[in-house]
Amino acid sequence: MITADNMTMVARIADSIAERIISGALAPGAPLRQDHVAREFNSSHVPVREAFRHLQAQHLVVAVPRRGVRVAPLDTRSVKEIAEMRAALEVVALRHSGPRLTTAHLAQIELALIEGDNAKTIEEFEMANRAFHQALVAPCGMPRLLASLDGLQLANSRLVFAMARSVGWRPRSNQDHRLILQALRTRNVDHACNLLTRHIQTIERLALPAS
Repeated sequence: MITADNMTMVARIADSIAERIISGALAPGAPLRQDHVAREFNSSHVPVREAFRHLQAQHLVVAVPRRGVRVAPLDTRSVKEIAEMRAALEVVALRHSGPRLTTAHLAQIELALIEGDNAKTIEEFEMANRAFHQALVAPCGMPRLLASLDGLQLANSRLVFAMARSVGWRPRSNQDHRLILQALRTRNVDHACNLLTRHIQTIERLALPAS
């Protein structure tokens, strides 16, 4: 039985390991031993197993038969899978979200865009990038879909950090984000969805050489 205290520990463990995976501190394929993690967090194995399940749902770890839990790979196949899932699911969410976007929602999207433009570090940029994509789809009214997208967005953040380590990063304006916002302001949801698909596919093309 998972108690409230255990759930707090589950979140603490999952968040800590996710941060290490996304930043690259834990490399693709690195093993995650239940006993080691339990000892680090001074916990039983129950919350560790549950944390691993959360991380697996976020596409950050994989359970390999006879090899245990390992950090998910960043190979060509994995990059393509993440991008194709995002392109499909995020566009579905945007089609439902677009007609419901209020002035306040559009202002929140624009704020995330501006914060991305003003970012001085890759960490600031990726935080703003994640906020932008979450704000696009927040009003869709589909909680299960949003939960799936949160996991995919974390996996995408990992790709962004990997690309930055491989080819460097410098502050820049995100023209794709700007065009998507413009389309939503004019209530052209179909065009916004097409732009979003193209944007995610561009990320996939950029990530593949670094995988």
